[in-house]
Amino acid sequence: MLTRRNFIKKMLFSLAVLAGGAGIGAPYIRRWIAQADSEEEPVVKPQNEEPVSAKTEPSTEKQLSFFLLSDLHISVGESSMTDKLHMALKDISDWETPIDAVVLGGDLTDFGRESDYKLLRSILNQYTLPPLYANMGNHDYYDIWLTEEGAFSTETMPNGKTDAMSRQRFQDFIGYKDRPYADVWIQGVHLIMVSQELYVQEKSDVGEGAWYSDAQLDWLRECMKAHEDGKPAIVFIHQPLPEIGSDGRTHQLIRAKAFREILAPYRNVFVLSGHTHRNFINEDHYNRQNTFHWFNNASVGRTRSVLPGQSSTAAQGLYVEVYGHQVVLKAREFSDRSWIESAQWTIPLEFT
Repeated sequence: MLTRRNFIKKMLFSLAVLAGGAGIGAPYIRRWIAQADSEEEPVVKPQNEEPVSAKTEPSTEKQLSFFLLSDLHISVGESSMTDKLHMALKDISDWETPIDAVVLGGDLTDFGRESDYKLLRSILNQYTLPPLYANMGNHDYYDIWLTEEGAFSTETMPNGKTDAMSRQRFQDFIGYKDRPYADVWIQGVHLIMVSQELYVQEKSDVGEGAWYSDAQLDWLRECMKAHEDGKPAIVFIHQPLPEIGSDGRTHQLIRAKAFREILAPYRNVFVLSGHTHRNFINEDHYNRQNTFHWFNNASVGRTRSVLPGQSSTAAQGLYVEVYGHQVVLKAREFSDRSWIESAQWTIPLEFT
């Protein structure tokens, strides 16, 4: 590479040759060359390569904790479910660390009557609780089966009532304005309450399955767009999903293929369901076959006995902690305030 100093020296040497005939003395030429040698060569700094951004380690701080209480089945005609809910709420109220939310995961009531919701409200009001959220289950529509006298009658269904009346009672109870589904961000974590929108009075072929309208599925699709960066999404449903590749039937999420398609592009999605009343003891409640993590909750009001044919005193729910690097889920037995050791999971979050 020809530096500035070498260029000047070569130029002066050429001048010296030419100057011989022009009468310019050699001493002058030597002085110019010496001056050129004495000048400092400027330092040329190499261009830096593109800076490599340091990988940010995810925080290990806890962002959010909540309880999922599914299948309360509160009814003015049955005190056992009321007693079990009291067990759960007393346990939660005495929690040593702050709990950020309680989600009621469908079948809040046994029949969805105004009197059932009033009873549920009176129970909840006895405790200091974090914010409450909920979605609907099939039993929250059951008022259509009851006559004016309160008798269960399939022959006279809908007994002068409508699914719209059941939806409105639920929405009035939980505080949703225009629809039975909602989402909320709490401390950077997204809770998405998907909800059964109708029952057999409006769509006779749904049976006990969960029907989601195009409008609700479009809403869910929009909700999920906020998770392109991998932020955790917690999606609550009531009825469980059918086998992969199929839509559901009665007692299942009916439009399951569309539901799975919406969630498929995203990582760190957790789907929490209820409805089955399965006991956490001796059963695996974590389904690993989907693109998301699916956990099936037990029931506060009607968890099945581990011994077939026997009544159950169990009252169970799911406690969830969301951290920057993982999600921890732990099954809780409220009747004796104990953890169920066989039903605890720690799921690391995926980062690109």
